[in-house]
Amino acid sequence: MQTSRETGTGVDVHVSNIGGIDETALRLTPGVNVLVGRNATNRTSFLQSLMAVSGSERATLKGDSEEGRVEVDLDGETYTRVLTRRGNDVDFSGDPILDDAEVADLFAFLLEDNEARRAVATQGNLRELVMRPVDTEAINDRIDELVAERDRIDDEIEDAKAAGRRIPDLEERRVELLDEIEAKREALEEKQAAIDDADADVDKSREERDDLEAALDDLNEQRAELDRIASRLENERSSLASVREEREDVAETLEELEGVAEDRADYLDEQVSTLRDRKRDLDSTITQLQSLIQFNEEMLEGEHTEVLQLLADDGEGGTDAVTDALLSGTEHASGRCWTCGSEVSMEEIEETLDTLRELAREKRQERSSVTDELESVQSERNEIETRVERREELQQRLESLGEEAESREENVERLTTEREEAAGAVEKLEETVEELEAGRHSAVLDLHREANELQFELNDLQDELEDVESEIAELEAEVDRQSELTEKRETLTDELAELRTRIERLETEAVESFNDHMEAVLDVLDYGNVSRVWIERATEQVREGRRKVERTAFRLHVVRMGTDGTAYEDTVDHLSESEREVIGLVFGLAGYLVHEVYEECPFMLLDSLEAIDSNRIAALVDHFREYAPYIAVALLPEDAQALDDDYRRVSEI
Repeated sequence: MQTSRETGTGVDVHVSNIGGIDETALRLTPGVNVLVGRNATNRTSFLQSLMAVSGSERATLKGDSEEGRVEVDLDGETYTRVLTRRGNDVDFSGDPILDDAEVADLFAFLLEDNEARRAVATQGNLRELVMRPVDTEAINDRIDELVAERDRIDDEIEDAKAAGRRIPDLEERRVELLDEIEAKREALEEKQAAIDDADADVDKSREERDDLEAALDDLNEQRAELDRIASRLENERSSLASVREEREDVAETLEELEGVAEDRADYLDEQVSTLRDRKRDLDSTITQLQSLIQFNEEMLEGEHTEVLQLLADDGEGGTDAVTDALLSGTEHASGRCWTCGSEVSMEEIEETLDTLRELAREKRQERSSVTDELESVQSERNEIETRVERREELQQRLESLGEEAESREENVERLTTEREEAAGAVEKLEETVEELEAGRHSAVLDLHREANELQFELNDLQDELEDVESEIAELEAEVDRQSELTEKRETLTDELAELRTRIERLETEAVESFNDHMEAVLDVLDYGNVSRVWIERATEQVREGRRKVERTAFRLHVVRMGTDGTAYEDTVDHLSESEREVIGLVFGLAGYLVHEVYEECPFMLLDSLEAIDSNRIAALVDHFREYAPYIAVALLPEDAQALDDDYRRVSEI
């Protein structure tokens, strides 16, 4: 897939006091820009300038300057980067293209000391490099949040389903109540008609009848009050039993969590702090080593002319003599050391540089180990914190349930007393009614008593009907939410699936991208018996603290073809320097595409390709040009001749 955005008209770059550059202004055109020249012609310094204005801090300030500056006009916007000397350090300020250049440093700025490019030669952790820009901790935290939210929605959906299952029974009860109410009303109307007929035929004492009716009304009200108190008491006892049961469950769960080692959490916090400090120290050391290595390599290339001038002033020869000594290319050539001023051989300088490179590699490996240990300790600490938080929540819940149990016990005791008092009042009213009825023994009084009982029963039925209809309405509203909850759950599930597969997807894309481009490049470059170079995404068990967990690893395979045509697997150590350089550059391109660096950073920079022959350099640049808006490649004149004549050449910087 072509991702190049060759839609711009060009980039104007203004540089002052960066690396070996005093002052220069260049224009880059979309596509490939070839910086042609011998060593010590500031090609690397110009590439560093582009890195600096993009947001990287892998650039050096000119040795005799207090301030350097890079300015770029790109797509109608102006970006700047200022380097200011502060004692032995250099501060970076301005308005660069990128707020964070970590991904570009890894996969777009493919200079000689580029970490992704060197990872192949040093057999570094390829998977760690690809995944370094991804905040896996934030992804895992978000996954935990979504899982908790999904579980809550699952509970609500189950409640909605349970509500739907209850509605048919309630509807059936509603129909039964309507029939019973209709029957009670008809019976009450018949009883009232009988009372009216009896009142018309019998001339009895109105006062006595009114007393009985009043007593019956009081009795009905008191019976209703007794029923209400009994119902409240039953509900309170049921709630109290539920509270006691939940309190037992909480106490049992809390007992299981009593073994949480808070002291262990304090120890792990100290470990996290120590490991973070160690990682920061290693980052600082690696940065310093990279700067030191880069400066010395530039000195060997003769780029820092001001230092060479100082050495020349102290020695017998001129600047040309010192430069010739440094660049003579013979093992026994000698020159003046730019740190102590003594006479040293090139072999000694190269050995020192090799030592520094080896130390840098060891520090990067140590940083990777410290990072793995830090992730393990943080994981254990988070697990303990979760258990401690859970225990505190349960303790608070246990206290709350205890208070609720005490309150409900008091309510049960109070309602029991009220029920006894109400039952006594009902008993007295029943005695009064019996006395009044005994004094009359008339059919009319019996009719009034029966009518009052029917009215009482009718009121109860109407109250129950109202409760049933209210409950049906609530359940129907809950059922109506089921589709909304299901849709929300599907959204959460999709986001969970995306998060859970994001890391795996990036890993898979990186491997597939590398393998596809490696196959295409090998076909073009024709490295003889190198049949295939590919990365295998494998799972392996590693130890995290006291646990064994599964981790993904990238395994680099090299397949060669023997003289008899038989394929066999070889190691990276047996590859030529040219082959290793090509593999490192393709790995950088894979990371560039997977992390879509081209969307934010317009530049891809290539340097130190001398180990690759000119025709293969040309084929490699032709392959890369499809994927970056602007490519700047530093080449020797003889290597540049093999590139397409249509590519822009820059010979003076």
